[in-house]
Amino acid sequence: MTERTQQNADGRNRMLDAALKELARFERLESEFRKRDREERAAELRLPLDNLNVH
Repeated sequence: MTERTQQNADGRNRMLDAALKELARFERLESEFRKRDREERAAELRLPLDNLNVH
């Protein structure tokens, strides 16, 4: 029974690791997208990005 519990825990850990990696990848891509979008909108409005405080 202990062996089966260990296998289940290993499976959950692999799933958790995969989910965390996918979340990190998504957050990186979302950040890059927001940066590009912000730059494009600033260019359209001719705003200097240096003076903007982005949260």
